[in-house]
Amino acid sequence: MRSTGIPDPDVVYPVPNSNTVTYVKPTVKNKNIIVGDFTCFSDVDFEKHVTHQYDFYGDKLVIGKFCQIASGVNFVMNGANHQMNAVSTFPFYMFEGWDEEVPPLADMPVKGDTVVGRDVLPYTVVAGNPAAVIKKRFDDELIGLLEKFRWWDLDIRDSNELIPLLTSTDLERVKKEIGKKCSESAEQRSAGVQPGGGGD
Repeated sequence: MRSTGIPDPDVVYPVPNSNTVTYVKPTVKNKNIIVGDFTCFSDVDFEKHVTHQYDFYGDKLVIGKFCQIASGVNFVMNGANHQMNAVSTFPFYMFEGWDEEVPPLADMPVKGDTVVGRDVLPYTVVAGNPAAVIKKRFDDELIGLLEKFRWWDLDIRDSNELIPLLTSTDLERVKKEIGKKCSESAEQRSAGVQPGGGGD
């Protein structure tokens, strides 16, 4: 598909003539759901797929840029965990009419924010619960170069120009080109020039 303009991360329906794929960021109203630009969801109403996220926990769901989320995915937050250090696990405090205040969070099985990808090494395929490593998508050299280059943090125009490289199946060529770009960026920084821009 050829572009007729600059990609816009604030468009809800980014696929022409389709209302079944959405960019997540512009649809989110919950301040505790933080999503990066261009992350897409193969469905609508992403927030309905984030469950058990209650205000008294204050836990956040954090998803980076350029992630792809399938339609059946649900994010189960800390509110799904029950207090296991008391006689009853029943959450009396959540329901009307019971005489119990919300317990201190220190007594609750809170596991912190859900940061998507936090526990998975870059470019690694995992499966199962608990997740087990299946394979790495690339060799260590290419993974290191990609982490150093960080194409996802570039200006949209720069990322757009890189599409032929980012979609190439010739990984040796990709490795060589990205290595060259990393070297050029390092040289520009040492010379006091911002990559992609002019001097100071």
